[in-house]
Amino acid sequence: MEFSRKYNGNSQVSNTSRETTMSFVPDTLRNPTFFAADLGQHIPFREAMSALHQVVVSDMSFQPTDKSDYKAWLKAQEDVFLAEAMAKQGQIKTQLDELRQQMREVQHAESAVLSPFYTARSKYFQYLYKNDIDAWYVLDPVITVHPDSIFFECFSQDESSYGKLSCRYEVFQHVREHAYGTTNIDYSHALYQEFQRIRDYKRTEFVIDPSGFEVKTDLSDDFKEEKIDLPDSWVRGFLQVSSAMSLPFTQFNLHPMDMYNILLFLKRHKEKTGPRSLRFCLTPDQPIQVKFDPWGETLTCPRSIYTGNAAQEVRIWGRRRLFILERLLPIVKHFRVSLLGSGLPSFWVAEMEHMTFTLGLSGWSANDFSRMGNFDLMAPRGEVDSVTAEQVFAALQTTWQESATSLALRLGLDVLTVKSALGIYSQYGRVLYDMDKDVYRIRELSKDPLPMDKLRFSNEREAKADNFRKAGLVTVVAREAQQNGRQLVRGEVIDNAHTYQPEITLDADMRLVEARCSCHFYIQNKLNQGPCEHMLAVRLAGS
Repeated sequence: MEFSRKYNGNSQVSNTSRETTMSFVPDTLRNPTFFAADLGQHIPFREAMSALHQVVVSDMSFQPTDKSDYKAWLKAQEDVFLAEAMAKQGQIKTQLDELRQQMREVQHAESAVLSPFYTARSKYFQYLYKNDIDAWYVLDPVITVHPDSIFFECFSQDESSYGKLSCRYEVFQHVREHAYGTTNIDYSHALYQEFQRIRDYKRTEFVIDPSGFEVKTDLSDDFKEEKIDLPDSWVRGFLQVSSAMSLPFTQFNLHPMDMYNILLFLKRHKEKTGPRSLRFCLTPDQPIQVKFDPWGETLTCPRSIYTGNAAQEVRIWGRRRLFILERLLPIVKHFRVSLLGSGLPSFWVAEMEHMTFTLGLSGWSANDFSRMGNFDLMAPRGEVDSVTAEQVFAALQTTWQESATSLALRLGLDVLTVKSALGIYSQYGRVLYDMDKDVYRIRELSKDPLPMDKLRFSNEREAKADNFRKAGLVTVVAREAQQNGRQLVRGEVIDNAHTYQPEITLDADMRLVEARCSCHFYIQNKLNQGPCEHMLAVRLAGS
């Protein structure tokens, strides 16, 4: 999937003894989006932007050992090994030793010739990493200007971590000019290094450069064009995050000192064997307890009390990614933690003065948001026609951000219909769910419509479920009303001459919260990789 970017110059930070000017160059191919003001909270903004940078460069994927040199050596030694096995006379052995000595001399000569090349190549990659690390990135961060805040979004290289920094207007002083919208900004490693020089005693100007949208009639070298070919999984993962945010969570607050103790324990201990998980033991009106696997150690968080109604234990993996939040500890008021379930995504919202930093983590590092987390399939689903969906989206465009309840009252629609319509546009990359304020926001991920024919089915299970429904192989057997507005749906699905009987539980917002099936996929994975094709087929047939 190809994205085009065009920047009028490069983003930069200029420092003098009295002031600092941060100028972000926006994408000139998108609708004009700009903002100019003085920064009021220097150090908190610097630390929050630094944490966002850690999300961009994060790559926790497994890197296997490079064995190409060993395999090449082994192949070269095959003849030697064969000759040794067949050598039966001392004369042949003597000749073999002579040839082996000659081969060693040739190898030493080859190493001496190629050594400068390998050294230069190593230095080149080290230079790229230190001086032009943006060449390693896949997509520049997305920045959105809204009537109440400005927020940055980014996605990690391994597609397992999502970062969002939201700054309310109280963070700034003397707002001079602005235009609402979404754009990409030119962001490099050198720009991040300049952020580290922000100080309280210097006036700092924050500018999303409006001059980036000036029209020039002559050819200019100032314009930098980029065509980025992104994998479909990267875009789909970005879209899945918003759907995951809208699902029901187990929530609690963590005091900064308790978070510090969690990170301190992980820093002092290095696991060599699995399991590598954190267990949150939650008991109503009791301090939160965290168990560290595989050591079995328990940390009690006396400053963090769980206020939920039911006792439970939730496990999360990929815990080393929490070090992204380390720089925020001195400035954060508290962390609001939202856990979807064991082995499922978690969201960590750092509440600061007039700023919030949201870190979204997939179930574990190798289980990214795209391939193994079909959260849009578990999000609210309801009957909504295209005209109603367009009406809801148009109403949201007039206010830029609004809750589903407020939109439903304003349009005279039920809340489920509004949420379903916004869920559709969320998957189009045009709407973002803000879990911090429980509102939906206009956010155009791309200037051009996303190719939904490529993104519609992220895996084979979704396509199979749709085919089952179209072929009439799905039957809804029964519906049972349960407590708290939930309903249990039982169905039958004929798959390859075998009848499966999945059961799914939907909450009052038609979100899939529980399910089971007798198929191999569910027995092996439960819901850690999303619902199976038979559950999806029953849901499609029963909606």
